[in-house]
Amino acid sequence: MDLDMHRMSRAAKTGLRSLGSFVWPSRSLVSGEHHGGDGLIAPDDFAKLTFLSGSGCQKCALPLEADLGDAGICAACVARPPKWDAARAALQYDDASRKPVLDLKRAGRRDGLATYARWMALAGRDIIDRADLIVPVPLHYRRLASRGYNQSGWLADALSRQTGKPCSHDALKRTRPTPTQGNRSARERHLNVRGAFMARPSRLKSIEGAHILLIDDVFTTGATLAACTRALKKGKAAEVYVLVLARVVRPSDVTI
Repeated sequence: MDLDMHRMSRAAKTGLRSLGSFVWPSRSLVSGEHHGGDGLIAPDDFAKLTFLSGSGCQKCALPLEADLGDAGICAACVARPPKWDAARAALQYDDASRKPVLDLKRAGRRDGLATYARWMALAGRDIIDRADLIVPVPLHYRRLASRGYNQSGWLADALSRQTGKPCSHDALKRTRPTPTQGNRSARERHLNVRGAFMARPSRLKSIEGAHILLIDDVFTTGATLAACTRALKKGKAAEVYVLVLARVVRPSDVTI
């Protein structure tokens, strides 16, 4: 009897899922259009995405014209090494990836988080293996209160579930509200966030000597990531690795 009830329950759930797919067909994360498949991305849309998958410059995640292997570092990073120790990105930020990134960032669309975490885990598998703690780029508490969410925190949580690595949302503190980074030059972005972060005193024991995986949604100029890295290293983190969902490659795509 119990077995029959279990089978009936499972059949009912399957039927409800099928009905739900009929009434509310899947909407692609990339195009926003309904499609007949079960996934969150239509096959045609998936083909439009450019996956970086951890390739490119090992310091800033920019694609390289030639594959230089694990030691590949772009000329800009050789001339002026970043504050962090390594960087990886899952996607190139472009026309195809813009909608899912902005839907997450500005509209709080969460249904793609597990998918994004898998992409990020694949792109950053080497630095994830070395990491002790996942830390998202924080929002100022006023911004968080008015907005209601931190997309970087969502990504960090999803990645923590994916990898089993612990996550600390309050290891970093945003000490002052900063104007949006949108439509600012690289220099203006760096000045805007200079000194805007600190390692939270109550979390210094978990930061000191740790290999930190710093999570953000988009890597544009690296200004925010550099400011966060300075704060973590001031808190005596051993190394800081950057992992983002998307990396801006072309200056014309700086619309974040």
